[in-house]
Amino acid sequence: MSKKDIASYNYEELTEEMNRIGTKSFRGKQIYSWLHEKLVDSFEEMTNLPKNLREKLDEEYEIRQVSVVKRQISKMDPTEKFLFELDDGNMIESVLMKYNYGNSVCISSQAGCRMGCRFCASTIDGLERNLTASEMLRQIYAIQKITGERVSNIVVMGSGEPLDNYDNFVRFVHMISDEHGLHISQRNITASTCGIIPNMLRLAEEGLQITLALSLHGSNQEKRKKLMPVANKYELTDVLKACDVYFEKTGRRVTFEYSLVKDVNDQDEDVKELAAMLKNRNCHLNLIPVNPIRERDFKKPDGKNARDFKNKLEKNGINVTIRRERGSDIDGACGQLRRRYKTAKKEN
Repeated sequence: MSKKDIASYNYEELTEEMNRIGTKSFRGKQIYSWLHEKLVDSFEEMTNLPKNLREKLDEEYEIRQVSVVKRQISKMDPTEKFLFELDDGNMIESVLMKYNYGNSVCISSQAGCRMGCRFCASTIDGLERNLTASEMLRQIYAIQKITGERVSNIVVMGSGEPLDNYDNFVRFVHMISDEHGLHISQRNITASTCGIIPNMLRLAEEGLQITLALSLHGSNQEKRKKLMPVANKYELTDVLKACDVYFEKTGRRVTFEYSLVKDVNDQDEDVKELAAMLKNRNCHLNLIPVNPIRERDFKKPDGKNARDFKNKLEKNGINVTIRRERGSDIDGACGQLRRRYKTAKKEN
């Protein structure tokens, strides 16, 4: 019989679970604090619990680990990349980016990805499995413990599509923002989606205050289909309507992510189509010069072309920025480090 994933229980569930096994409720509160405030890795570290309770917990429950396999620190900017191994041997990545306003961590929501975006290394080998809420949480916990620094912002844009792992993702958001844990403001959490409409609409009804970021990447349906296979299932006009619903229900401005690919989606016609698409929406457009990966032949536009593209959009009244490049010397693009490690392992 497999052990229960105790670190995925929310605060109320954990106190109820302790009642169920005949332990007083306050023990649940203590255990939750050990897991989500003190960030311990074992029951043995929970020193204010009786020894017999710690032994019982160890018999029936597990604290799923994310173990550091590799840590890369950029020499170019304050960015670090972590390759973690899960208990079943699967690999995931997380990135720490330090800014003046605080530390931001980009985490994975799945081991691998099945969305198939042409410019992304995470999706090359497909989806291995969904991450549990605890495995998402523990990426942040591990980075805080390793660096000794507080995380203040979270971006769910690593390997995987969070809305393809909907229930675990929503549980994660509630737990990371819970006052009994790290209590990170939901307004400091951003989640990226390729545009899974049914779950975008579900998310709009959850009562959360996170920022939704749509991976747009194409100025029209046909260009989007060439870069993102998910666009074969969902029409861009319908995806945009779902974005509008999210804004109406939550009051949270949607961010549109747009990977700039040289000679593919960086032309004047793209400027016109993007301007027409976004000019009447309360949104922000984030241009991301594509980070080339070995397995694809996409190239990023040079700095001048990217700036020209941005300036033309601004002249059309679009709120737009170019995302600062981070971690290019440490396999910064999503899935690169994981992919390189797996390839090297096979070759050896």
